[in-house]
Amino acid sequence: MGGLRCLDGSALAVVPVAARDRRGLAYEVTLELRRDGDLFGRVGERCGYFLGDLAGRLAVARADDSPQALAWPDPDDRFPDPADERWISGPGTGCEPELFAFRYRDRGDLVGTGELRCSVRTSAAWVGPHRSPDGRWRLARRAVVEAWGAGGRGVRAVLTAGQLAEFLADLLAEADRLGRTVGHN
Repeated sequence: MGGLRCLDGSALAVVPVAARDRRGLAYEVTLELRRDGDLFGRVGERCGYFLGDLAGRLAVARADDSPQALAWPDPDDRFPDPADERWISGPGTGCEPELFAFRYRDRGDLVGTGELRCSVRTSAAWVGPHRSPDGRWRLARRAVVEAWGAGGRGVRAVLTAGQLAEFLADLLAEADRLGRTVGHN
């Protein structure tokens, strides 16, 4: 199970639940969101393959020989390139690039049954003496994971690329334990 500590101090558990075929065999996963142990929402019908693909692209981006390494020396600032067509949104779309966005499970669900999304945001901090030309800007990129529950309340967690990779690895390991090797076929 993937677990996140949110900025408000709450714990968000992202629990894969097996999607089963007519014979009862697991073939994919849906995600159940639990905030401090209570059901918060259900999202991402059959999203395991997508999460597995993202984990692979994130590992490539974090490698020292990746194209991202030239622009981002710290591996915790390296995320997949937004020019990759597998991003949900990217440069020129007027919004933060999203790595994933999962909403209610399927067409039959009410829209308010939950949402989980992850975007990459860049922040800048001045390093050096205050109001002095002897400093420089330190840019950092972070994954912002936001979840909304069925009641309309939201929580947010901010992760480095390494923390996002750990979160995805935990989530995919739990999905594999359910009997389906997602994203590895």
